[in-house]
Amino acid sequence: MSVLTVLAAQSPATSGAAVPAGGRAAPSAPSGGAAAVPAVLGADLEVPVKGGRLVRYANLDYAASAPCLAPVRDAVTAALPAYSSVHRGAGYASQLTTARYEQARHTVRSFVGARPGDAVVFTRNTTDAANLLARCLPAGTTVVVFETEHHAALLPWPDAVRLAPPEFPGEAVRAADETLAAIDGPKLLVVTAASNVTGELWPIAALTHIAHRHGARVLVDAAQLVPHRRLNLTALDLDYVMFSGHKLYAPFGAGALVGRADWLAEAEPYLHGGGASTAVTGGAGQGRPPAVEWSADPEQRHEAGTPNVLGAIALAAACDALSATGWIGPMREEERLLGLLRDGLAGIEGVHELSLWGPGHPRVGIVSFVVTGWTARRVAETLSAEYGIGVRDGRFCAHPFVRHLLDGIGHTAAGDCADGTAGAVRASIGIGTTEEHVRRLVAAVADLAARR
Repeated sequence: MSVLTVLAAQSPATSGAAVPAGGRAAPSAPSGGAAAVPAVLGADLEVPVKGGRLVRYANLDYAASAPCLAPVRDAVTAALPAYSSVHRGAGYASQLTTARYEQARHTVRSFVGARPGDAVVFTRNTTDAANLLARCLPAGTTVVVFETEHHAALLPWPDAVRLAPPEFPGEAVRAADETLAAIDGPKLLVVTAASNVTGELWPIAALTHIAHRHGARVLVDAAQLVPHRRLNLTALDLDYVMFSGHKLYAPFGAGALVGRADWLAEAEPYLHGGGASTAVTGGAGQGRPPAVEWSADPEQRHEAGTPNVLGAIALAAACDALSATGWIGPMREEERLLGLLRDGLAGIEGVHELSLWGPGHPRVGIVSFVVTGWTARRVAETLSAEYGIGVRDGRFCAHPFVRHLLDGIGHTAAGDCADGTAGAVRASIGIGTTEEHVRRLVAAVADLAARR
């Protein structure tokens, strides 16, 4: 048995639990049922508001960056004492850290239901993952992307065919069908699983079926889905998925691109440097660059340099914690709180929720809205300064989509539209959100709307 195999069995690779010599970490979930919902850090944070009072912070900005889960903090804390560089060290700390890092890769692969041969490349975030895949596309690949995408999925492909926002889910499938049918050569369809603006779920199963019928591959932006719903890459037959740790309760600077290995293995390395190369010879003093043999392993090939080991461990710990908790309980609580939020905002005169496919379409815990007579920035600043509520304002790195939605409701907030920079307010929920947070936001927005 190899040293790495022994260490992987003995080390708390992702759970962060202490392990006695020769022993194993205790299971993270009790036998026969889901674990309790993990705690989030910052739940007791108090912030100053107008008048000098301190109030308990209502964090409703999960879609930007979710708070850290306690098990994630524990996993990083457990890894720090033996932290070392990975893959090339013979010492115990290096071997242990390597085992933890590679176990994290295995955990992420399992979390998204990837196929055995799929690559898991650790990246900085979703944006980094998309840019990595953009560098790996075969020559002549045509990318098709909807203008409803986050910039992370919209901008890495400068020559992409951009599709207009569809009026209903079936229109998205039809538009992809017609567009892909007219394209020869390799092609890639890029689509979100859940909108970062409206929270609405996209028909990724139907879109994948259509794409494969035309010989195209699919990249799914799952950044906003995986914190809320289980994703199974194999069951959906997806080619690639990408997501970020900082939206998955693991804010330590790591993300992942998971999917088919062939394009990754055949492409030029994303970064040139140590780890991606297996041999470098010649060139010295001869006025020419050295000859480089790049790793054939698609994961090492695109992870040059010392990787973000702690970020990978944190990401895997979040995956473990969410899997152990199970999805049904948290999903039901999210839907309950989301219903309270949407119903409350709908009852306020002058408040308009943004939606592409109507109020009845399924969505995750994200709501974007505008308040007549108020700019989005002023709403967000006032909610923070007077009520201790954190929300997001602006165009959420989805400028074309937000403009489309605002045009659709004829939004004319004072001073917020003349130059085309109108924005909205986004409230988003997750583990740690309470009913009091939601009711405080609704009451505060009602107060603001009454002031206009």
